[in-house]
Amino acid sequence: MKTPRHFLQFKDLSRAEFDYLFARTRAIKQQFKAYQKYWPLEDRTLVMIFEKASTRTRLSFEAGMHQLGGAAIYLNTRDSQLGRGEPVEDAAEVISRMSDAVMIRTFEQSIVERFAAHSRVPVINGLTNEYHPCQIMADIFTYLERRGPVQGKTVAWIGDSNNMCNTWLQAAELLDFNVHVSTPPGYEVEPERAGLYGTDHFEQFADPLEAARGADLVTTDVWTSMGFEAENETRIKAFKDWQVDAEMMLVADPQAIFMHCLPAHRGEEVAAEVIDGPQSVVWDEAENRLHTQKALLEFLILGKV
Repeated sequence: MKTPRHFLQFKDLSRAEFDYLFARTRAIKQQFKAYQKYWPLEDRTLVMIFEKASTRTRLSFEAGMHQLGGAAIYLNTRDSQLGRGEPVEDAAEVISRMSDAVMIRTFEQSIVERFAAHSRVPVINGLTNEYHPCQIMADIFTYLERRGPVQGKTVAWIGDSNNMCNTWLQAAELLDFNVHVSTPPGYEVEPERAGLYGTDHFEQFADPLEAARGADLVTTDVWTSMGFEAENETRIKAFKDWQVDAEMMLVADPQAIFMHCLPAHRGEEVAAEVIDGPQSVVWDEAENRLHTQKALLEFLILGKV
């Protein structure tokens, strides 16, 4: 039996494979916009396992699988044996015999890794505490659409060094761009947790304004990610000077764009005038989850077409 390819972290694929995926995304999106039927995954099934709630992840994977001619099955851990203590390894053995791919959105990265180790089909990380590779793939494709190649560009990450930040850092090393990170004291990047090879493409800034200076892309996320709700009040105080506002966008490159993976809290991590302003591409970014994931599913299930 052929060993399946998985997408558990951004660095699981090569730069050449991402170039291929972005080209496929562009083609698949054009077909979608032209209402052209394209069913390469007819009679194929994607199982989606959710331990963390979601809007964009569920919708983009479910709609995407249908648009490729396949079917998507939603499983919530509360409604399955996984929520009653069935070992992840046993679930993987069974689920992967009844499907063609599995997407998991959960807490610890170790869960998707254990599942993948016992799966006969490709496993995709739909989000963990450590990484969010599908979102960054969509973000980079959005930059390509709007501004061209990301190589040599600078991304300013303002806020928490969370799963999004970790994945941006991995992407920067693989695709050769730079990330300026500014976090409040005590919330700095942990290189080992981020899975970094080195620090050639990464610089930390105490001042968020300096991190954004000259940046080609400014991006952020909520101050309190899922699973950290108990820290919300503490985080709101710690992060109050890390809002992406008009002043911050003004010091970025004049052609800079703003991204946010959503949902967003206007008045906290981003000012309303920024996320709703002319430099914001958040709606294209959200839509591109659909198209990049269709290219990913096609590639992991069928290989290059």
